[in-house]
Amino acid sequence: MSALPACSDEVAFADWSAAVAARVEIALARTLPDEELAPQRLHQAMRYAVLGAGKRVRPLLVHAAGQLCKAPVAALDSAACAVELIHAYSLVHDDMPCMDDDALRRGKPTVHIAYGEALAMLVGDALQALAFESLCGAGAQGASAASTVRMCAELARAAGSTGMAGGQAIDLASVGLQLDRESLEDMHRRKTGAMLTASVRLGAWCGDPLDAARQAALERYAAAIGLAFQVVDDILDVEGDAGTLGKSAGKDALNDKPTYVSVIGLEASRDLARGLRDDAYAACDTLGAGAQRLHQIARLIVERKS
Repeated sequence: MSALPACSDEVAFADWSAAVAARVEIALARTLPDEELAPQRLHQAMRYAVLGAGKRVRPLLVHAAGQLCKAPVAALDSAACAVELIHAYSLVHDDMPCMDDDALRRGKPTVHIAYGEALAMLVGDALQALAFESLCGAGAQGASAASTVRMCAELARAAGSTGMAGGQAIDLASVGLQLDRESLEDMHRRKTGAMLTASVRLGAWCGDPLDAARQAALERYAAAIGLAFQVVDDILDVEGDAGTLGKSAGKDALNDKPTYVSVIGLEASRDLARGLRDDAYAACDTLGAGAQRLHQIARLIVERKS
């Protein structure tokens, strides 16, 4: 794979993020089973679910945090694939009729529409397993054995019952209810924030350790962007359209789900997103040299339109 552009003021964020996305796309294509390998239809559906679309925000965070910590790029590829495979599996399952019942994802039919519900369930299961296989590869690409074990434990926690899966369970149980702001934040930090935080941690753990002050700043950054991402999602569900979002718009209100917009209002949600972005910027100031890409990703998360 080609090297990534250097992190400097002269290199535009768009160029860097496009290079990371292209690099991760190649790594994902290599990691996923070939569609001609039996069982062919399962492998075709896995590749359909993962390749060719998506913002790749989680891989960007892995590479940005890894760049801060001078991590081997090949190890970051393994970690970036792992978090993206977990993300893709969660979308496949979330879209199914027993969950959010969505027909559109990333501008094309959802996996259960294209391949059937039973195979969609297996696609999610297989992608989750493959994520951990990919992450183990970081150890062969320059990450220490201790860091690799630590990363596997972190990814499992972030995806599990106290993280993403638990947040989704709370979300399902909250339909028709009016959550208070504290409960809503807890749900979102689990459902969305846990995997974004894991992406930052995995990237950093592929490289050199940070001192206590910079590690604390990195945790503040991760917490801020993890919540900001979901706040913006709530806003876009109200303001966006399917053509721009690549998925169904207005589903939260239609399904009577509690969101930041329903709990605190649209303008207050915008203010909250901007405040969280500023918190992330402040953390980047503490992180100092090498945090430029993290700063730019915080802006991307809050200012995105899809």
